[in-house]
Amino acid sequence: MARDSVVGNVAQDLGLSPSQLAARMARVVSEGSEQRFRLDPRSGVLTLTETLDREHICPHSESCTLFFQLLLENPVQLIRGEVDVRDVNDNSPEFRVKEVVLKIPESASPGSSYPLERARDKDKGVNSLQNYTLSPNSHFSLALVNGKDGGKYAALVLQRQLDREEQQELRLVLTATDGGSPPRSGTAEVRVVVLDANDNMPVFSREVYEVRVAENSPPGQLLVRVSAADPDDGSYGKVQYELTQTSEWSQELFDLNAVTGEIRVSGNLDFEEAKSHELVVRATDGGGLSAHCKVHVEVLDVNDNAPVITLSSVSASVPEDAPPRTVVAVLSVRDRDSGDNGRTECAVAGDVPFILTAAFAEHYELRTSAALDRETTAEYNSAADSGAGSLPRSYVYDVRLAAGTVDSEFRFLGPLFSCFPAGLPQGAADQRSSLCSAGLGQQEGDWAAQLKLKDHI
Repeated sequence: MARDSVVGNVAQDLGLSPSQLAARMARVVSEGSEQRFRLDPRSGVLTLTETLDREHICPHSESCTLFFQLLLENPVQLIRGEVDVRDVNDNSPEFRVKEVVLKIPESASPGSSYPLERARDKDKGVNSLQNYTLSPNSHFSLALVNGKDGGKYAALVLQRQLDREEQQELRLVLTATDGGSPPRSGTAEVRVVVLDANDNMPVFSREVYEVRVAENSPPGQLLVRVSAADPDDGSYGKVQYELTQTSEWSQELFDLNAVTGEIRVSGNLDFEEAKSHELVVRATDGGGLSAHCKVHVEVLDVNDNAPVITLSSVSASVPEDAPPRTVVAVLSVRDRDSGDNGRTECAVAGDVPFILTAAFAEHYELRTSAALDRETTAEYNSAADSGAGSLPRSYVYDVRLAAGTVDSEFRFLGPLFSCFPAGLPQGAADQRSSLCSAGLGQQEGDWAAQLKLKDHI
């Protein structure tokens, strides 16, 4: 969708009139660092602030959902919205290599299979790659294979034995087609070179290698060494290794030594992006014979993301006669880690007249828990603190009460800021927390309330 395109009408969906939206100072905040939506309070229409490219926003996901928050004042109300970004067929399947060369001995038996390079299609779902076809010929048919990563691969299957003396080379056309309407396609040429007999082909020590690696492993770390043996002498017995039928993304994360078969980390692994990778290694001897093995890489999660506290909304004023459970602020807590590493706890610490209530997933409302009296306490300082995790982060804000019931104000004593403890915890039992305080506007008799956020490891 292009910039300024209409996404929907928030007023109609909520059953509110545009005048109600304007009176309650409605505004939209996108979750994350990018503000993709704009709200017109006069009409309630939600529009885009930028052109949406699904392949850029969600490159590795079948579904693509953007979230935003609708904030209403007087009274404070937080509503969460979701926008489903649907795919259109705007990309054609493409082969990374336009010409694939296969060297096959004339002694190869009918039924032998030869994997081909896969085509890539940035679209998802039905608009992604769906089928391969092969140009008519008298020697080969085409077999389709569904990979563990969800990709579709093709392999040549020998139907009639080759004869080098009859034909030294065959040229075939491989076509990849997606499921769009109308469908898009891409082609690559397959050149089959018929070799004189090479008695033995490489044989891997394993068909499947299983590897587990932590997501914070540094580049250069050795994962595994694949090994294929060929008993032939001379060049026919020397094996070279290469990756095939492996996604470009995985090839950027791992490096294969063509001579030794060692596979090492070469990029930044991220458990939150992909929990596993599948590599296919081809071993080829000097005569062109090849064999394949698979390497399954399981990425292990570590607590490498700090919980983030976002102060979404605060009341413009807090009268001293405000009843208990009056909403003072709305905040959200997010941690990109998974499982226990991504579970957080948020609570108010200290003897202060505030409580924290859950609004919905990862969102909280800071409310008064008792009557306020400016003559007793003129202001309150509240700090949000992430503790008991590996990367605590803190935010500090101040609630100031003025005399009377209408001449009250809420203001920040200083800018919001974050704080990190030095280093990471050495183990699960080493729990650390950090509290950052502004140290501004403190007066005798003030109360200090701490919002403590715990990141579990």
